[in-house]
Amino acid sequence: MRPKATVGRVRFLLSRRWLLFLGAVVVLAFLAFRLGQWQFDRLDEREQRNTLTERNLAADPVPVEEVLAVGEPVSADEEWRHVTARGVYAEEQTVVVRYQTRDGKSGVDLVTPLVTREGPALLVNRGWLATGNVGTTEPDLPGPPQGEVEVSAWVRADATGSSAQVSDGSTRAVSSVEIAGTMPFPVYGGFVELDSETPPAAEPLVEVEKPDLGEGPHFFYGLQWWFFALLAVVGFGYLVWDERRKALRDRAVAATREDVSATGGTGAG
Repeated sequence: MRPKATVGRVRFLLSRRWLLFLGAVVVLAFLAFRLGQWQFDRLDEREQRNTLTERNLAADPVPVEEVLAVGEPVSADEEWRHVTARGVYAEEQTVVVRYQTRDGKSGVDLVTPLVTREGPALLVNRGWLATGNVGTTEPDLPGPPQGEVEVSAWVRADATGSSAQVSDGSTRAVSSVEIAGTMPFPVYGGFVELDSETPPAAEPLVEVEKPDLGEGPHFFYGLQWWFFALLAVVGFGYLVWDERRKALRDRAVAATREDVSATGGTGAG
């Protein structure tokens, strides 16, 4: 008889209100679990990317033509490769990258094509310049070294989207595809961020920032989402237990009243 009694005590779960409540809890718990899993997947991707980046950063530099080619995008395996190139900067073709901040200060990056010995131009992000004006090219921007220069730099992939569009010699993000359309010579795909150059510039810029190799907040975000999923299930279980407890208490009170009524009726007779 115990199974039937148990079913009777939780029969309220078959009501429309509780079935809708159960459905909502299941959906919320499932979504929270999947969001947590997505964060852990992002963490795995971040760890794999960091491993690849660390390997590329530690590798010996190679000539740029072994990594980049005209019209070819930079693959994920090639980003942050260390390359070298020799050529002459085309200072008049410098592109200003606007809205670049460092430590809360406004500034710009300066990207200048280096016309290499091999022919194609290599887009070199020479570094950051603090400036209150983040508009178009200014005439007093620090120039690159004159004559032939040897550069050592890190390979970066092109930016995409409307932010990479070039207007009046400036842009918000670097894309060789967009910049090549404004140049009078062929351009290597992707671009590089300067590590060193010989001879050095008379007015050196602030070095570009190295990649962030941290794991980010994905692990804690994943735990939070899984905690929300568990909280939804445990919370629903508690409400079921509380509803059942109240029902048993009400039945006990009703039974006591019936007993009192029956006892009082017999005594009166």
